[in-house]
Amino acid sequence: MEADRTTFRAVFAVREFRALWAAEALSQAGDQVARVALAVLVYGATESAALAGLTYALTLAPSFLGGVFLSGLADRFPRRAVMIVADVARAVFIALAAVPGLPFWVLCVLVGLVSFVQAPFKAAQLALLPDVLPGDKYVVGMSIRTITMQTAQMLGFAGGGVLLTALTPSTGLLLDAASFVASALFVWFGVRSRPAAQKVARQNGAPAPGSFATSAFAGAKLLWQDKGLRTLVVIDWLSALLILYEGLAAPYTAELGDGPAAVGLILAADPLGSAIGAFVFARFVPAHRRPTLLGPLTVASCVPLLGCLFMPGLVASVVLFAVAGALGTAVTIQAMASFARGVPDHGRAQAMGLLQAGLATIQGLSPLLGGLAADAVGTARVIGLVGVLGLLIAMPAAIAWRHAITARPDVWLSPEADEK
Repeated sequence: MEADRTTFRAVFAVREFRALWAAEALSQAGDQVARVALAVLVYGATESAALAGLTYALTLAPSFLGGVFLSGLADRFPRRAVMIVADVARAVFIALAAVPGLPFWVLCVLVGLVSFVQAPFKAAQLALLPDVLPGDKYVVGMSIRTITMQTAQMLGFAGGGVLLTALTPSTGLLLDAASFVASALFVWFGVRSRPAAQKVARQNGAPAPGSFATSAFAGAKLLWQDKGLRTLVVIDWLSALLILYEGLAAPYTAELGDGPAAVGLILAADPLGSAIGAFVFARFVPAHRRPTLLGPLTVASCVPLLGCLFMPGLVASVVLFAVAGALGTAVTIQAMASFARGVPDHGRAQAMGLLQAGLATIQGLSPLLGGLAADAVGTARVIGLVGVLGLLIAMPAAIAWRHAITARPDVWLSPEADEK
């Protein structure tokens, strides 16, 4: 059913998507270089692995608070403007962090602010994409975005290490600042201006949004009360839990009896599988079938982790984690597409921000809690037990999603392939 599929070429033909894609790819690669540079900079100045780890955590953790309290900015103000202002702010903060001789606490504050401001940028971007890519183009665009981000992450980390053999850490941070400036320029020149979603909603009779706390509470209430959205949140957050193995790569390979080189193979398995899964799901699965496959794919994504209960070797582990990454990425892409479809436009950014805040929390806490459990029962067993826990969550979630799409097919199963 070729007519039911949107090609990658058709998505790249959309000028606004090309601008958003280039902007995010640049800033993502710059972020990875900056994380390597910060680790080198802090460890070189303090010779403390704990402080280096703290600095790295600050590149991620504050995005939770930003996701809860600042995502609503992208509903109250034009989303294009929010993205540009966030990019400029991040460029200023990371450029200041490059100043030599800063006190450690100042560096921490600046790095935390970069992470904090990332949240409204991400919420604005995710809320804008359904307008830029209507119908099935959105799913294909999310697949392209996944492939690009995974590639940029791998190249950014690898390239960051190579660059810093020739450049100073401060120069690496300045490169990250330049990537944010470039991102802002892509958005400025490539994305057309649209009115704020809540302004349009108020013109159509919707009430004023209230305070930021009120908006966050209203967004959380919407996600909780709508059965379909609530199920999608569970599915998306479960996908974040299942990649626990990335955070436990080092102890896992040590338990297998392999050396440090094997850690890189384990870490590369998920991005590789994710890129393959995104391509296959977007290219070969018909648009009208994707929502109905979400439940079975969610259950299937837990199964590869069960193999860890049998202590597989390195090669088998890489294959298992690659398959898990492929299935999990297909789940995430369709869950995000359905989520964007089910949330009203005037509250889409706030809802996306809350969803991303939960994802960030799970991705941050699961390796910590998993590591504590692994010290007691072993890393491979913990990863396998997470697969068991995943199945216990995924099976009722799949049933709930089936009920949701049966009850409201007009929302969750409306044809999308006609908008190409």
